[in-house]
Order: sequence, then C-alpha cells, then structure tokens
Amino acid sequence: MKIKGAVIIENFCKKHSDVVDVLTKWTNDVSETKWTNHNELKTDYPSADYVGNKRYVFNIKGNHYRLVVAVVLLQT
Repeated sequence: MKIKGAVIIENFCKKHSDVVDVLTKWTNDVSETKWTNHNELKTDYPSADYVGNKRYVFNIKGNHYRLVVAVVLLQT
C-alpha cells in the first residue's frame, strides 16, 4: 500500500515522541501490504474499525491514539 501524507505522520511523531516506534512499525508494515478486501485488512489489524467512505480507524499504542486512514483496496 502506498502511504500518502507520510509527512503528516512524521510531523506528529516530532510532537509525540512516545508514539514514534509504534507509528514507524505501522508505516513499515502497511507499506508492504496488498490488501484486496476487508477481511485481509482485518486479519492483519483486527482492532481496525471500518467507519465508512473507505475509511478505517487504526488504534495506535493501545488506543492512546487513533489513526483515521482512507484505504483503497487493490482490485484483483
């Protein structure tokens, strides 16, 4: 998956040093994925919630933070 807006995540990490490792891991993991459906995403991130309009909420650092992401699934 391509991550657009990585600068936003980087800027957030500069302000919140307690989440750098977690968001770096999330970014690395997600950038290597090729989800084609909702079930694949939920297998990797069971706590992610679909909130409509192609958007998912990922709980970060034990739900201390939330990352709202527009996910475009690959077409097979």
